[in-house]
Amino acid sequence: MTDLFDGLADTGPSRESIADGAVLLRGFAGPIEQELTAAVRDIVARAPFRRMTTPGGYQMSVAMTNCGERGWITDHTGYRYDAIDPRTDLPWPAMPDVFRDLARSAAEQGGYQSFAPDACLINRYEPGTRLSLHQDKDELDLAAPIVSVSLGLPAIFLFGGMKRGDKPVRYRLTHGDVVVWGGPSRLAYHGVAPLAEGEHAALGRQRINLTFRKTR
Repeated sequence: MTDLFDGLADTGPSRESIADGAVLLRGFAGPIEQELTAAVRDIVARAPFRRMTTPGGYQMSVAMTNCGERGWITDHTGYRYDAIDPRTDLPWPAMPDVFRDLARSAAEQGGYQSFAPDACLINRYEPGTRLSLHQDKDELDLAAPIVSVSLGLPAIFLFGGMKRGDKPVRYRLTHGDVVVWGGPSRLAYHGVAPLAEGEHAALGRQRINLTFRKTR
């Protein structure tokens, strides 16, 4: 796996700087799409997708699950990471090696060495669903970057500044694209515009997003 990703730096995807400390790697995950989608299906079989509820009582339109040492959850008590899936009362599924290798290699392309994620949020977007602008700030280790992988339908990724009111830039992400951000951009507001209708050859009417984080 490492050899595959080492070669991509010279022969594969473009590397586009989108902000100070943030890069977009076009098609970076494409060569291993089958391994990634198979791993997602295995995880979902053990920890099914669900629409969580925010502390304010709002049900998220995006369905999600997790893998790794900890998973991100939200309910009436707040936002947090927990080692146990509240739906199954079991530990979250282990993070597959293919996930770890992808996250580490993408982070290196973004300028972040030795990234060792302990959590992977898996979001499922269907046409019409969206994710409002927010910061990823529930992690104790803000020195580590965020690595976000897009699979399935295209999406409009919104990447803003340090204030919610900063106007975000719109980026069209397609199957296999990876965004890495950290350092000066670690707490940038970001989100996803309502997903457009469509049909992906491998994943159908959905977009799967893998977001890798180091929580501690």
